[in-house]
Amino acid sequence: MADRKPAEQAAAAGADPSRVAVGPGEEPWTVEELAEQRAVLGAELRRMEAEVASLQSALSDVLRDGGDGAGDDQADTGAKAFERDQEMTLLANARDMLFQTRHALDRIDAGTYGTCENCGGPIGKARLQAFPRATFCVTCKQRQERR
Repeated sequence: MADRKPAEQAAAAGADPSRVAVGPGEEPWTVEELAEQRAVLGAELRRMEAEVASLQSALSDVLRDGGDGAGDDQADTGAKAFERDQEMTLLANARDMLFQTRHALDRIDAGTYGTCENCGGPIGKARLQAFPRATFCVTCKQRQERR
């Protein structure tokens, strides 16, 4: 599939731009635009998979080296705990981004890309072009963030 043009890749993947919701006043998605979204998300997926693998390795190193060492004082123990917590947080965030990216690609394939998962309305083409992993329209996202 690497030697195909983006439009052919989108068609081969079952992506149908006519099924992608757009906001009021927005032009419908074209095959090329949807293929570009897929390419952006695909590149992000590969980058996130590599980052997760790297962070998992770093966390393993921290956990392996983080045992109580003979002679460690409280500052050493605290520094090790802080480093472990920081690595775990970075890994959790990277895994979340990886999930969101896979979910966006799945939504393209399912024909639900561009539809708000909360209200069912359009997310908006401009929003998706700026943030391809968006699953909520602006209104629903604002409501969610206020909670």
